[in-house]
Amino acid sequence: MPHDPADERWMKLALALGRRGLGKTWPNPAVGCVIVKDGRVIGRGWTQPGGRPHGETVALAQAGEAARGATAYVTLEPCDHHGQTPPCSQALVSAGVARVVTALRDPDPRVAGKGHSRLREAGIEVVTGCLADQARHDHSGFLARVTERRPMVTLKLATSFDGRIATGRGESRWITGPRARRVVHYMRATHDAVMIGVGTALADDPSLTVRDLGITQQPVRVICDSRLSLSPDCTLGRTAGDAPVWICHGPDAPDQARQAWQAAGAMLIQVSLDHGGLDMGELLAQLAEKGLTRVFCEGGGKIAASLLQAGLVDRLVGFTAGLVLGAQGRPAIGELPEMALAAHPRFELAETRVIGPDLMHVWQRPRQAP
Repeated sequence: MPHDPADERWMKLALALGRRGLGKTWPNPAVGCVIVKDGRVIGRGWTQPGGRPHGETVALAQAGEAARGATAYVTLEPCDHHGQTPPCSQALVSAGVARVVTALRDPDPRVAGKGHSRLREAGIEVVTGCLADQARHDHSGFLARVTERRPMVTLKLATSFDGRIATGRGESRWITGPRARRVVHYMRATHDAVMIGVGTALADDPSLTVRDLGITQQPVRVICDSRLSLSPDCTLGRTAGDAPVWICHGPDAPDQARQAWQAAGAMLIQVSLDHGGLDMGELLAQLAEKGLTRVFCEGGGKIAASLLQAGLVDRLVGFTAGLVLGAQGRPAIGELPEMALAAHPRFELAETRVIGPDLMHVWQRPRQAP
């Protein structure tokens, strides 16, 4: 059922505001809220860094007494449970708003329709499902953590035209141009964590931080290293006190290496092994338990293949450069099980964009039919 164009207009604004919190509010969702009265915005807000205050609280504080009789546009059902702050549903009731328009029902069992019910019981008109698909995209990390017990995973690959991430001798800087790399930094900033495998860490000695964008809250840096073979003397180890470093390792990782990383300030997460590598399903479940909702994986080929084989990739982001490295170049994806072409899962194209001399293409995992 189509929604009122005016409602969609204000919800678009609420969604845009909510995106400002992406990567900064975990484990809470990045909710946007706009309060409108007589066709004019009288309050707006989004979930603040660390997850509090919530978007509705910020918008109501800005609107003040003018919120009485107004319409509130919220990108997710208002919470209805007491945590560190009172429920937003009660805050909307107390403010005297006359109408609330939401995009999505919150699947969190502590909410799950209770927020909408509280509003209706107070005599407030409630409209749901406005721009639900857009909201589902924006809240995909929070939704995955609640319903699948894992964070949403974006797999990013920067490759040559023929799908190579380095020359045969390992040279990889830089396949794509500076504008593409700047977009990648923005994408890092909109995720809770950046994740790589130990091979990439050993080859590139990266910092995995967001740079040159004025970002103060850095994403968690997650390294998948089953044997803890990466030395804490690397860039990640030397900067573990500046931005979080989490090392996911297997049960056989040496005690000396564990102690060295702990001394450097890293958090260690032990994960079971699966066919010689880390069990990626268990790994992501542990990251979700620690609050992460959005993970940005930047390779390498082995971890990319493991995530794809386990069906744990939600979005593919490719940056393709106009050069060809040949069969001797290093492939972007490691080996996958041999199976018929029709059995390989296909992603749906969501966006293409020219970024300087490179092409960005974004693919989504197909939505399952309800």
